[in-house]
Amino acid sequence: MAVQNILVVDDSKTELMVLSDLLGKNGYTVRTAENAEDAFRRLCEERPDLILMDVVMPGQNGFQLTRAIVRDPQYADIPIILCTSKNQETDRVWGLRQGARDYVTKPVQADELIAKIRALA
Repeated sequence: MAVQNILVVDDSKTELMVLSDLLGKNGYTVRTAENAEDAFRRLCEERPDLILMDVVMPGQNGFQLTRAIVRDPQYADIPIILCTSKNQETDRVWGLRQGARDYVTKPVQADELIAKIRALA
């Protein structure tokens, strides 16, 4: 599966801008969402090839949203990479147990993130 369209979910406008810029410069089409409700709305509008998901967000957090997406048969095959400041090994393990394909800690290292996205293909 070639990744072209990426949905970035993060409550920080700065992070959305940084990630959108990085991904755009690497040839990806990016859409953004600032919370779980917004993310589900975006999923319904246009199916992404990949979701980059923050964990710490108001309301439903990224772990909960990841679990909800992978349990929904309509979206279960969309890979999710958690992209978060939570850098403990237990957080990484928990995120992967929720259904994320990979886990990246902030501040994001551009080369690492692009390599992880390409590895999904």
